Amino acid sequence: MQLITDPLHGTFFVNALMGGTLTALICALVGTWVVVRSMAFLGEAVSHGMLPGVAVAALLHVSPIIGAAASALVMSAGIAWASRRARLAQDTTIGIFFVIMLSVGVIIVSKSRSFATDLTQILFGDILAIDTSEIFILLGALALVAVLVALLHRPLTALALDRTLATSLRMRPAMAEAALTVLITVAVVASYRAVGSLLVVAMLVAPAATAALWARSIPTLMAWAALVGIVSVVAGLYISWYAGTAAGATIATTSGAVFLTTTALRPVLDRRRALPTPDTNGVSR
Repeated sequence: MQLITDPLHGTFFVNALMGGTLTALICALVGTWVVVRSMAFLGEAVSHGMLPGVAVAALLHVSPIIGAAASALVMSAGIAWASRRARLAQDTTIGIFFVIMLSVGVIIVSKSRSFATDLTQILFGDILAIDTSEIFILLGALALVAVLVALLHRPLTALALDRTLATSLRMRPAMAEAALTVLITVAVVASYRAVGSLLVVAMLVAPAATAALWARSIPTLMAWAALVGIVSVVAGLYISWYAGTAAGATIATTSGAVFLTTTALRPVLDRRRALPTPDTNGVSR
């Protein structure tokens, strides 16, 4: 787990800002639907389900992104297959695959003596080690997510309102759910390098949950979630610099703190909105 110990304006810090900002944008687009559809548990499960793939990739000396993507896709496909065949609630199959994938990952890690540092980076991220190639990967992931979110806006909106309504409007809710699972997988895999598999869900859920406290439409929620996420990244990096703490964990904690602060202040803001507004003559209206 790397701490910020170099000058603020070094290349590593610029790359961290760029990578963190792209991560915040990806998580805002996907996290909006995660919050609206109450699918945070799936995001958590996929983030842990990457561990076997990343561990195998490290043993084979290939890109951890490849291993993470393969492992997450296997888990997502397995959840969909088991839910359909066993006719169980999705959260049940998610919990089963969560345990299986995490256990397999731990077994693989336990068989190797070279994973002490690597496992820490997998779990908690290493945003200060992001290089140019990884920034391009994040750019590609952001473009893919943005296109999919735009194409799926109507089906996902109908699904969020009512599954029966989505079916009657021929919006193919099952396909929309599968596509949302793919979006979550892409977001988690692309973002784990910055904040790690344990903390990626914080960036996926906390900014969108914060925005949901005052946003009244999906596009507005996405925009506010992106802003909260970017502010959390920038503030987290600077706090990490001055406090000497782990950057990824500090960013995740900052995003959570913003949510808790906004939640605490919401009653005050709601009361102020409810107050009558005086017109130019001093008469309330």
